[in-house]
Amino acid sequence: MNTVILVGTSNAQGNTRRFADELANKQGADVIDISDFDIFFYDYEHRNRHDDFIRIIEDILDYELIIFASPVYWYAMSAQMKVFFDRLSDLLTVRKDLGRRFKDKHYAVLSTGAQPLAPECFIEPFKLTMDYFDMQFRGHFYAHYSTLETESNNHFLMLRQVEQAANSLFVQQPSTASSIS
Repeated sequence: MNTVILVGTSNAQGNTRRFADELANKQGADVIDISDFDIFFYDYEHRNRHDDFIRIIEDILDYELIIFASPVYWYAMSAQMKVFFDRLSDLLTVRKDLGRRFKDKHYAVLSTGAQPLAPECFIEPFKLTMDYFDMQFRGHFYAHYSTLETESNNHFLMLRQVEQAANSLFVQQPSTASSIS
């Protein structure tokens, strides 16, 4: 399944980006860092329609699986990801044609944080928004980074999460075809 990982984080070299890059390298997925683009806040009058948002949407619609990657900041997605999600409203008004193309695509979420588990409320905005677009949820994969652990141990634990995500998202389904002898 062709895959893109959409990263929204304040730290281009941080844990979330490393998690996304490791999974992308393992599976041959593409990575788009939304911080590399000009995406302006949602505007009811659509004065921002010439920024990079629609271009990114057009690009990610070429993929079957879209993975959103964000650190957990104060129990929620990053500001970059929130602005991106707010702008999805443009797909309900200005570019309905693009919004309709999300139907039946798949999505997952990668996140990182300092708590042992991601807060339950973190995943809700992703699920509720993507459910609205009739996308299929494939899972939430969280990597915990502890200040009490060494960098190498945190990296080892993150690689375990990469394996779990890869096994869950990319395991080949057994063939249902039968052979007749």
